[in-house]
Amino acid sequence: MIDDGIAHALPPESIAQHARFMADYERIRQSEGRGSESADFYLGLPYRDTSGRNREQWQMRARSYDYLVRHLLDGTDRDGRILDLGAGNGWMSYRLALAGYRPCAVDLLTNDQDGLGAARHYRTRLPKLFPRFQAEIRRLPFADEQFDAAVFNASFHYAENYEASLRETLRCVKVGGVVIISDTPWYAREESGRQMLAERRAAFLQSHGIAADSIATLGYLTDERLHRMEDALSIHWDVRRPWYGLTWAVRPLVATLRGKREPSKFRLYVARKGA
Repeated sequence: MIDDGIAHALPPESIAQHARFMADYERIRQSEGRGSESADFYLGLPYRDTSGRNREQWQMRARSYDYLVRHLLDGTDRDGRILDLGAGNGWMSYRLALAGYRPCAVDLLTNDQDGLGAARHYRTRLPKLFPRFQAEIRRLPFADEQFDAAVFNASFHYAENYEASLRETLRCVKVGGVVIISDTPWYAREESGRQMLAERRAAFLQSHGIAADSIATLGYLTDERLHRMEDALSIHWDVRRPWYGLTWAVRPLVATLRGKREPSKFRLYVARKGA
């Protein structure tokens, strides 16, 4: 079914499974001030957050995106097809389309504030709006080897099964193409990741009255988790470390001095599909 340009590709059982997660997530995102009534907000992302509510996060997204385009998609044809996984309001697909690529946006949310419906704001700047699909990553509605690259857009940590999600994504990418994980938190120790999830659940309960754990998403990466994916899928991760600024660089030192847990780090992980 296609509604307002969005192809709804969730099977009935998946709709039921994800219903509470989507409702909780939309509620939290709205409470956090995501989205806007102004088209300028969406058109400025990720370089300018006109709402001022999540400026630091968007600054990090901008640096990840710039690094991705300049260094990781440099071998991809300018009209190459890019799968934008966890596209949210479609900002990355919009930027990729402006750069000449052919993006395809995938997300569970379709609302007009923070989901695929928000992409309506890009119609005035693009000759043709990019395709949008409501779908889950472990069951993508695409043919084998349909895309030149796929990017997990601050979304890989929401997967319930990393290997299954990555295997399905690799299926959709051409031989020689790349799968990129962007803006997913990494920890040196598993314990730090588990503690982060516990802190997040407690914060969500206090702020929103919900724990946001209706689906057991994995939440973070560690070297061990990355190695397991390499072994299971016969891939190799090329780890890139963009510069996110001095504040991000000194976070581990500040946490140590304050007796806090290890803070997350953000990197880009690139796997090339072999024959």
